[in-house]
Amino acid sequence: MSSAARLRRVCAAALATATVASVGGSIILSPNISSNDRGSGPVLEALRSKINDPYANVPSRAVQESALIGASQANPLDILVVGGGATGCGVALDAVTRGLRVGLVEREDFSSGTSSRSTKLIHGGVRYLEKAVFNLDYGQLKLVFHALEERKQVIENAPHLCHALPCMTPCFDWFEVVYFWAGLKMYDLVAGARLLHLSRYYSAKESIELFPTLAKKGNNRNLRGTVVYYDGQMNDSRLNVGLACSAALAGAAVLNHAEVISFLKDEATGRIIGAKIRDNFSGKVFETYAKVVVNAAGPFCDSVRKLADKEAPSMICPSSGVHIVLPDYYSPDGMGLIVPKTKDGRVVFMLPWLGRTIAGTTDSNTVITPLPEPHEDEIQFILDAISDYLSVKVRRTDVLSAWSGIRPLAVDPSAKSTENISRDHVVCEDYPGLVTITGGKWTTYRSMAEDAVDAAVKSGKLSPANGSVTHSLRLMGGDGWEPSYFTVIAQQYVRMKRSYGGEVVPAIMDTAASKHLSHAYGTLAERVAAIAQNEGLGKRLAHGYPIMEAEVAYCARNEYCESAVDFIARRSRLAFLDTDAAGRALPRIIEILAAEHSWDKSRKAQELQKAKEFLETFKSSKNAHLHDGKH
Repeated sequence: MSSAARLRRVCAAALATATVASVGGSIILSPNISSNDRGSGPVLEALRSKINDPYANVPSRAVQESALIGASQANPLDILVVGGGATGCGVALDAVTRGLRVGLVEREDFSSGTSSRSTKLIHGGVRYLEKAVFNLDYGQLKLVFHALEERKQVIENAPHLCHALPCMTPCFDWFEVVYFWAGLKMYDLVAGARLLHLSRYYSAKESIELFPTLAKKGNNRNLRGTVVYYDGQMNDSRLNVGLACSAALAGAAVLNHAEVISFLKDEATGRIIGAKIRDNFSGKVFETYAKVVVNAAGPFCDSVRKLADKEAPSMICPSSGVHIVLPDYYSPDGMGLIVPKTKDGRVVFMLPWLGRTIAGTTDSNTVITPLPEPHEDEIQFILDAISDYLSVKVRRTDVLSAWSGIRPLAVDPSAKSTENISRDHVVCEDYPGLVTITGGKWTTYRSMAEDAVDAAVKSGKLSPANGSVTHSLRLMGGDGWEPSYFTVIAQQYVRMKRSYGGEVVPAIMDTAASKHLSHAYGTLAERVAAIAQNEGLGKRLAHGYPIMEAEVAYCARNEYCESAVDFIARRSRLAFLDTDAAGRALPRIIEILAAEHSWDKSRKAQELQKAKEFLETFKSSKNAHLHDGKH
């Protein structure tokens, strides 16, 4: 297709999109309950008060396990959720806030799988919009509409963990300037009232000022300027943990490190009426009963389905997404870069994240495994892709961490590659009493959960007290939070820490530490700061990172942090930010967790070994064991 023809098609599509946005958009995005119910009302206010009570504590893990054991055949749960990722915890929160009796079990930890290994973007899908235009695919367009609606809600419901992020698209000829400007204006148009900020064009000179490491030439072509648009960014695993803890505060019995080993079935009808569960720490096996089981196990949902029916056909087409983390000087704070088309047609992002730079992702077929590892060629692919657009020398030795995540894509038999499979979600009940939800993406987790609970209500003939209220429900730590909240921490607290001589000495709660606590814990940051001040746990765990010892104790007490890996990977993000720094922090982390959970010497040694094995799957430059002079 010629450049002129492509441009005409973009313009025509923009007009068509405007028509859909104004005429059909309300149909696509129509809520299941009234907007008044979603924004206010006594039920929602009561839930907000319960979840965001600054003095409330989540029930202990032992209490949660007892609640699951207490769900008998005579007095079952309404819904048992299998899987503690974004979707599973979203289902638990949606269901419990409808007044249903809910339990959730997760084999590993909340967000231990795909949900902690994302690109950290909350996005509508620029790439999907382009496909919708050029393939005249209404399904893809509908997906973008829906994702943009949810994008704004995710940011509003967890403002401390999510924010708008500008992303720069470099253009090396004038056609690209017009093409990307028109396409991203269309993205703004589709967002409508949910727009974060307007996209705009910057000249080459302005672009270099905004992004100093951007190359002035690419493939012997001069930079003509950039088009900057906005999407959202999040701290994915902390958002996931926030969902789990919010569900627990609302009354759900959530239990991590607990695995479903078989289903319980009604002898007369064959319907699933519960599950046999094993506590993976104690080895204890118990039964819990439920009117409906929701399978939200992500890439492992087929394994759960096969527990119900060994002959169940697979519905997951796993796709591998690899990301790498680089030093902060690769990108400026507050501006991302999108490589719109790599050599094989993929899109690669380079984004500032928690003081470092994250780059990715790949999209390739893979096998399902609990701890996926990135292949060296995938890491090199990302390095090659970004090196074409940067003036800084891109080096393999700068890779601080590299990891792989598995996307649970719902299979489309006619698709030839996972890259062309729609990211929309699927809800089905292919076995009585077992509702499965899979596919989708992080951005739409809330509406996916709502759809799954609707299906479960129908399957179990449940009687919720009200409709879904999660559309306007702020998560734990989010209600009342403001960007300036860190100043309260900085002004009112000090970090008391032990010196090498064993003496407890004061240190200032500097801006970096207070901002970190504010963004990680929201309005609950003061509770962490109080531990740092009053218990002498104000020391940093790793040089160059604001993560403090107090956070280990707080997460063990208030966020179901049950292992060293739980902390370095999901409560803090140290394993993802800097694998080697995480390894150096392990002994102290284990020491604090041992005090909190009363571990013996054997358990401490086991924790250290498991954490080291976990970190070996993160291919930083120091544990990749390769000598490559290319970068």
